[in-house]
Amino acid sequence: MHNHSQQLDVHEGQLADERQSVNERQSHYVETVLTLYRKLPDTPNRHSRYDRRLAAQLYQQQLPLSLIENALLLATARRLLRDPSYPPLNPIRSLHYFLPLIEELLHQSPPPAYFDYLRCKLAPFLTAAIQS
Repeated sequence: MHNHSQQLDVHEGQLADERQSVNERQSHYVETVLTLYRKLPDTPNRHSRYDRRLAAQLYQQQLPLSLIENALLLATARRLLRDPSYPPLNPIRSLHYFLPLIEELLHQSPPPAYFDYLRCKLAPFLTAAIQS
């Protein structure tokens, strides 16, 4: 009987460790998404609780960080590299702005080399946003 109790204690400890590990992974994912978002041009310096909630939902949907980063890059490129004769766009106020691009990339994503190209093309804009 005593041995069975020890086994239960060990099992409960392992479950607690697994929960902590999952929480740490989710926390890292959420913080990474929010940091990427805040570093973009035309986004707020601070995120909202709704942005944090959305980042957690993206984690729960098991969407890779690379997909989220690519959606942010693609949206930024479309905003910054558009025809300058068009009227200026309003600043982005929420991480939710990027949901249509995440959906787009889930259904049809360009090759990885395209996102490397976008990183190079956007480097001056992203550097300026990170430094300010």
